[in-house]
Amino acid sequence: MVNEKLQSVVDQFVLEGPVAEIKPLGAGFINDTFKVNTIGDASDYILQRKNKTIFTDVPAMMNNICMVTEHIRRKVIDAGGDPLREVLTVVKTKNGKLCYQDAEGEYWAMCVFIGHSVTYERADSPALCYKGGQGIGRFQSQLADFGQPLFDTIKGFHNIRWRFAQWDESLKADKAGRVACLPQEIEWINSRRDEMLSFWQMVETGEIPMRVTHNDTKISNILFDEQGEVLCVIDLDTVMSSTSLNDFGDAVRSYTNTGAEDDKELDKVSMNIELFKAYTEGYLSERRATLTSSEKEWLAFSARYITYEQVFRFLMDYIDGDTYYKIAYPEHNLVRTHAQYRLLQSMESQYEEMCDIVRRNSY
Repeated sequence: MVNEKLQSVVDQFVLEGPVAEIKPLGAGFINDTFKVNTIGDASDYILQRKNKTIFTDVPAMMNNICMVTEHIRRKVIDAGGDPLREVLTVVKTKNGKLCYQDAEGEYWAMCVFIGHSVTYERADSPALCYKGGQGIGRFQSQLADFGQPLFDTIKGFHNIRWRFAQWDESLKADKAGRVACLPQEIEWINSRRDEMLSFWQMVETGEIPMRVTHNDTKISNILFDEQGEVLCVIDLDTVMSSTSLNDFGDAVRSYTNTGAEDDKELDKVSMNIELFKAYTEGYLSERRATLTSSEKEWLAFSARYITYEQVFRFLMDYIDGDTYYKIAYPEHNLVRTHAQYRLLQSMESQYEEMCDIVRRNSY
């Protein structure tokens, strides 16, 4: 039986065939997601209620997605690929819009479901890390010549200068009364401040160019075919303009960690250099021709930058009284801080080897 409310939403979009069923899909941590199955040979669809609290301008976000996917679609067609499988297809409403706003003010968007595809929750082997790097590298390469402005869906994302303004305010306010108990952790942040600002200044001056970035490069956001080859990158809500290095660094942070993001056993946490090597090789196999020499020079550092930022953000949330990240127990954000700092230290100790791997695969 089809839910009447969901059916009324689906009816606003242009579909190829009648609906057979609508069922929940995935965990729905940010958006509510549904699979819309149709009758016969017509396409199936993905329907999402977009979270308007996190994404404050859903129409602008959907315009980002449409511009980016149309650009990739042209590249896929020119290369003789399959545009229905190698890029997301946004489905418009019957009045030609990219999303539908219901009577309660909620926003809904739809795309074509890509069948016979596979996703992975964790990149736990060099082979899968290579493919993950290949997927993000291809996505960025396809958009390397994209020249249109994009809306900032999340303000200040990965902008460390903006984060430091927040940091200084947090230390001064000391809302949860925890600052006095954290001299060592605060020193971790302050001792690297100049280094991180120097890196970001190169982005601000254009020495490191602004590009189209995905900003959520975990392996589960890459679709593979049933033979294990990359199809396309999905979950494009956070697509905006930043440095390509942020996507690389965030992927390395998540792919190569031998422990959990909130691991209490710090001896388990380190960066696996073989997984870094595999991801880097896959990424540069697709991206080396479209990166500048400056981007290549700072590629390895970006993993340190993004991991440092995550240490920073977990600690700042702990100082603020745990207002941003969901916590399972009172010290959760502090545990996350320590685990991410251990990962950062592991990267720092292996940094020269990381740079060597990048250099060997850059040309």
